[in-house]
This record gives sequence, structure tokens and C-alpha cells, in this order.
Amino acid sequence: MPNMPACKLATKEQEVIEPRITRFKSNRERVKTLLSQFKKEDRVLILIWADPDSMASALAMKRLIRQRVSEVTIAHVNEIRRLNNLAMAQLLKIPLVKLRQVKASEYNKKVLIDSQPPHNAEFMKFNFDVVIDHHPISNGWDAPFIDIRPEYGAVSSMMTEYLRTLKVKPAVTLATALIYGIKTDTNNFEKECTIQDVLCFQYLFKRMNRHLLHKIEASTIRRAELKYFRKALEEVKVRKQRLFSHLGKVPNPDILVVIADFLNHVHEIGWVFVSGEYRDRLVVIIRCDGYRKDAGKLAQRVFGKIGFAGGHREKARAEVPLENINNNGNFTTRSLIRILEKHFRK
Repeated sequence: MPNMPACKLATKEQEVIEPRITRFKSNRERVKTLLSQFKKEDRVLILIWADPDSMASALAMKRLIRQRVSEVTIAHVNEIRRLNNLAMAQLLKIPLVKLRQVKASEYNKKVLIDSQPPHNAEFMKFNFDVVIDHHPISNGWDAPFIDIRPEYGAVSSMMTEYLRTLKVKPAVTLATALIYGIKTDTNNFEKECTIQDVLCFQYLFKRMNRHLLHKIEASTIRRAELKYFRKALEEVKVRKQRLFSHLGKVPNPDILVVIADFLNHVHEIGWVFVSGEYRDRLVVIIRCDGYRKDAGKLAQRVFGKIGFAGGHREKARAEVPLENINNNGNFTTRSLIRILEKHFRK
């Protein structure tokens, strides 16, 4: 009998597949089940959308299984251009490679960290053996081992629990990476998280290097990127406490994230929508306060059927091929408003 694919993906002709989420009785049972997915001869490919939480978590996963398998490679599908993320990878010596630089077919086991297959077109190409995430559960896929805990503020906290359960003491670089992953994804504990996030932070704090952490956090924007702030401010339009701004073509989508976070500090604004065009795709960054609002659900509702979307209550992201948007080749801030406002009326 031929080997069945590890992670089953739904097609348009198939019924929607709901991932079979296992409810573990304890962290010990969870770790035992995870490790049972791997054998000594396995070559493991860990896939991520590189950001602080995913990079730290992937590094922790590699630490967990590196002596139990033949090879472990961490590959990212996005271009890493945001200065904080570049500084993190460089200063903490995180071994990353671009997905296009590896032959995925040479790896018999694939792991997805801090995401789910429907979140990105590249992820949908693979059958995953392990998926570990903290975003709300999406449909259309399945895997032998799934650990999704949307109540957690960061996957870095989940991976710290794996390490502690196995009594693996993280090295200084790994502890610093996990601390930064928790800080960024919980917005310094200002967004929803659990007591477990706090306990993991406390456990890691005495093991991390605060000087390395400061260097990473101090890296924010390049001088050449200041012009995009001006463009964003020139384009700002406000409708009923909702702020919209389209920047046109951008050299990388990370600048959209930086600007959206900046505009999210504007008083009396409940929603922030910042968009830009990158490699024939419309990228939309959504921010809100999470109070009676859900950015992730809104992103799915607006963009899920024409592209890829996902996120949390406070922050979300969508990527849509420009050919899927009827804008006659001229997308503007008003175009962004028209797409979103009809969904607010529902």
C-alpha cells in the first residue's frame, strides 16, 4: 500500500476538512506524542513565515528533535527585510534558509510552526506531519500531530513548555529568542494571553541576555523607509473611527506592519487598515483594540475567498493576488475603503 500523505488538503470538489485537534491530558503526553512522529533516519524540514515568534519557536523545535533525527532545516517562505527580524536572526545566529534554496522533496518529514496551511499559498503545497500554532483554527487541512492553542499569546510559550517538560535547559541565545517571541506576539502582555505565557517569560528571563535583546528591539526602520511614513500620512482617510491608508508599491510588506502599528496609536481610532502592493499581490495589515472586535475574523470574511488571510483579535494580515481584485489596475485608499466598508454594514 502506498504511503498516505501526512497532511490532507481539501480541494474545491471535496468537503471541507476540519483538522482533528487532539486534546492532551498533560504536557508530558503532548511531548511524547510529538516525539513519536520522528525516527532516527528522518530528514525534517521546518517551515515558517519568519517573524520573531516563528523563528524562536522553530529554533526550539530544532533543539527538541535534533538528536532524534538525521537532519533538521528551518526554511522561511517570506523575504526577511524588517530590521528587528534581521537583527534577531543575525545576533542569535538562527540557522535559516529560504525555502526556494532547498529541495523539499528530500525531506520526508515536514513541520509547520506558528501558522496553518491556509494562511499562505506556499504552505498549501505541502503535506505536514506536525502543525504547532496559536492562531484560531482554520479548516481545509489535517495532520497526524496538531497542537493549536489560540488562547496562548505566543507559540514561543508553547515551545518553552515542551522544553521544560523534557527538562531541556535553553541556551542563552534560545532563551533570548523565545523571550523576544513572547514579547512581540503578546505586545508586551498588552493583548490577550494566558498565565502560562507569563510563567514561561519568567522562566526564560533569568536565562536570556538582556543586552542582545536590547540590540534587537532597538533596530526599527531604515532611513530610506521614512518616505513611506509620509506617503501613509498623505493617504490617511478616516471613516467612523476607522483609519485607512494605501501606500501603493512597497519594497517589502514589513514596512506596512511598522506603519500600521504606528497608526494604531492614534487616539479615537478603533480600526487601522494599511495596504500596499508587493510582487503582484495586495497586502493588507489590520489592527484594532480587540475589544468587541476581531481582526482575524474580519480578514477571513473579507479576503479569505480571494486570497489568504488570518490573524488574532487585535491584528491580522491578508494577501490577495491583484488579478483577483476588480480595480482596473489602479488600487487606491478609496478602493480599500470600498472593499471593507460593505462588510462593516453586515
